[in-house]
Amino acid sequence: MQGRGVVKPPTGIAFDTDFGNDIDSFLTLAFLRSIAGKGTARVISVSISKANLKAAQAEDAITKFYEGPPPPGRGGAVGSPVGGNPDMVGLADNGKMANDTPILNLIVAKKDAEGKPAYPGSIAKLLDTAEPGLTIRNILLAQNDLNAVVVLDGPATSLVQLMGLYGVRPQITAKVKYLVAAIGSYPNGAVDAAIKNDIAAARKMFAEWPTPIIAVGSELGDALPYPATSIEKDFAWAVPSHPIVDAYKAFKPMPYDAPVPGMAAALYATYPDDGYFKLSEPGTITVLDDGRTRFTPGPGGKHRYLIADPAQKEKITALYTELVSAKPVPRAAFGRGRGGRGASGAGGRGASGAGGRGFLPVAPEPVANIPPPQE
Repeated sequence: MQGRGVVKPPTGIAFDTDFGNDIDSFLTLAFLRSIAGKGTARVISVSISKANLKAAQAEDAITKFYEGPPPPGRGGAVGSPVGGNPDMVGLADNGKMANDTPILNLIVAKKDAEGKPAYPGSIAKLLDTAEPGLTIRNILLAQNDLNAVVVLDGPATSLVQLMGLYGVRPQITAKVKYLVAAIGSYPNGAVDAAIKNDIAAARKMFAEWPTPIIAVGSELGDALPYPATSIEKDFAWAVPSHPIVDAYKAFKPMPYDAPVPGMAAALYATYPDDGYFKLSEPGTITVLDDGRTRFTPGPGGKHRYLIADPAQKEKITALYTELVSAKPVPRAAFGRGRGGRGASGAGGRGASGAGGRGFLPVAPEPVANIPPPQE
């Protein structure tokens, strides 16, 4: 951490998603895991606002697929690469599990030729997950100042839960550079299902989130879709199957190009200075009663939104397809540090849930420059 002579690690991305409601969430996770495997960024946490155990199980299975096989002789007991801690899964629990979706059912239930899970994971029950807000908060505390970015792809429910924790807002300000939120439509567009699912949370997030917000609207996802041709051609190496190909085909009849605002948010979070998008002027985003968003320009505003640059479409599509279809490589044997997970510095799921939901553990590493809790 600061002051300890340690090189500042790549940006840490905390990904919050309604995993399994659409194919965008699957593609975004695959993109982030592939980026992390290259060392460009770290996935420091994943939290899921869809209250469905299969969502956490599918996320876990896809993460392990992209993580690649363990190095020889380690039997899987090895810290993950610079991608961070793949076990850091937060899952909403609202008292009843949300509806299954075909893409979740397929990934969790599919068997190989021997009758074993085609995409194995390690999550069997709710207690194998953690509270989403606590998951995000605890891993943020272990980051260098302003070296984390939160990426939202779905309702703002978990982020509002995070903001409600005691003393957390100055800590978010200290650790998070900005929030990239794939939610809404800009400047004044159509109703977004993610907002309709929790209007109050979206309204509170835009009004009270303490860092700058970069919004990614549905119109940007439509302008820069993931191409069906990639699903048909780029995964030929995956024998006998690939979870993204299976999920893509299960979501809608082929062929179709998938709108991916979440992927655009992840791309900007990873490469904010590479000119892939244009940025709006500063302003303020408000949420209307019917679930639409409205952007009001203003020099003091903390909000901006991404704008598609037609000149960058070919380059973005190539990057999307290259990373999502990349073949996992065997993991390097990282030594276990104080957190027990190598590069992530976080001790397995215990860092977020300490073996049980709602427990408040100590942050994985000593952290400098964290403001004291405030009411």
